[in-house]
Amino acid sequence: MVDAPSNLGLRPPRPGTVPGCYKLAGALRDQGLLARLGGDEGGVVTPPRYDRGDWAEGDGVFNAAAIARYSAALADRVERHAAPGAFVLVLGGDCSILLGTLIGLRRRGRPGLVYLDGHSDFRHPGNSTSVGAAAGEGLALVTGRGQSDLTDIEGLRPYVRDADTAALGMHEPGDPLLPEAREAVAVLATVEEMRASGCGTAAERALGAMAPGVDRIWVHLDADILDPSVMPAVDSPEPDGLRPDELVETLVPLLRDPRVAGLDLAIYDPDIDEPGDGAHLLADVLVEALGAAGRIR
Repeated sequence: MVDAPSNLGLRPPRPGTVPGCYKLAGALRDQGLLARLGGDEGGVVTPPRYDRGDWAEGDGVFNAAAIARYSAALADRVERHAAPGAFVLVLGGDCSILLGTLIGLRRRGRPGLVYLDGHSDFRHPGNSTSVGAAAGEGLALVTGRGQSDLTDIEGLRPYVRDADTAALGMHEPGDPLLPEAREAVAVLATVEEMRASGCGTAAERALGAMAPGVDRIWVHLDADILDPSVMPAVDSPEPDGLRPDELVETLVPLLRDPRVAGLDLAIYDPDIDEPGDGAHLLADVLVEALGAAGRIR
């Protein structure tokens, strides 16, 4: 288990504050997660200071230099632990931590990605004038769309090929970027489509779409894939998300696949969840899914 408590990719929730998702890892550890999973301690990759300075709309991704430095440091940690047969659980943080996790796998070969998120996160300069928050551009950035200081770290662009990418769980009403994302990646299924086929079937289809050349697969899990009725403590809650049992059903076939090297969890914000119910729920989901997948020792 590795902590990646970076909030560099999110906009401030209000002036004079910083996003509280950097507390996600601590909140999940307070649930006794490491012991419940029987995991090994992977430590903390400490992020740079959150400081947008005099950034203004039109300046590209804010905190870009800090995100690039942090991504390389997180890649070092993931690469160290992601040996064949190992499984790395990375506790975020915002979705920009995905750059570092994928770079860590990309250094070793050709990764695949299953992107579990309530949003398409496919904003990039080619389709939007509102580029700024890397967390809202995660899927675009890791597939090579966007400014080169984030998409071509270490000359590894793209960190994952479109053909090796699946995206599941989008449920943002009227998402204008969804059609482009659907055309780009190998498989895309909204929550409605997942329910129509069965969540486990959708996950198996995502795995089946990975090309034979894929060495390892990474799973990205954004807490906003869940319905706000059970997970309101995220920056952009959208209606009609997955229920916890549906998320477990989705995760089990993914985590059971021996090619899956790890999972990162992002976006849950303890600052807007004073009772800590969200941390308890997420810990239970991870324990149940990893246990059913045979990943707990």
